[in-house]
Amino acid sequence: MAQNGIGEQAMNGLNQSILTATDRSAYLFSKIKPIFKDVVIAVIILLIGLIIGKILGRVVQKLLNSFELNSLIKKATGIRIRMEEFIGKVVSYVIFFISAIMALDVLKLTSFTLQIISGLIIVMIVVSIFISIKDFFPNIIAGFYLHKKKMFKEGDIVKIDKITGKVEQINLTETRIVTKSGDTIYVPSSLFTKKEFVKKVRKKN
Repeated sequence: MAQNGIGEQAMNGLNQSILTATDRSAYLFSKIKPIFKDVVIAVIILLIGLIIGKILGRVVQKLLNSFELNSLIKKATGIRIRMEEFIGKVVSYVIFFISAIMALDVLKLTSFTLQIISGLIIVMIVVSIFISIKDFFPNIIAGFYLHKKKMFKEGDIVKIDKITGKVEQINLTETRIVTKSGDTIYVPSSLFTKKEFVKKVRKKN
């Protein structure tokens, strides 16, 4: 009888241990499940934001291109600026930023990382602006130099690098050259200060 009592106690203890382990697993699962669910939702939001951002950015760029925004700016200022591409990228980054905030809100991390994300977005925008206008200032400076020195004028035949043709138009940022084959080439002003070129004055009839 005593042995049976000891055996029952051992079995009860084993069952309690099994139940305790099961309860712990269930408890951990109940805690992990919502977190895992939130992570999955956050990732989905980020992916959707990435896709929508890219598509919307391209749509905006094509829409602006249909209005010939770059050409209008060039005609108004004489300066070539890739404004269509820049605005398209800004739209994409704004969508990325909104989706990132929504994903962080799902993870309840908005207040903790909002400033960091905002800083990163600002840096990305600044870098995009820099990439868009990185050649602008060197070409402006070179354009002023060429204008001051009067190195060539419209109608002159010039050869620079592997390009030979007649100068059709000169502005501060670039020179439009038409080759013998009829191709129109835009040569950045800075190229004339970096490489040697040959000028041949147009013959007068």
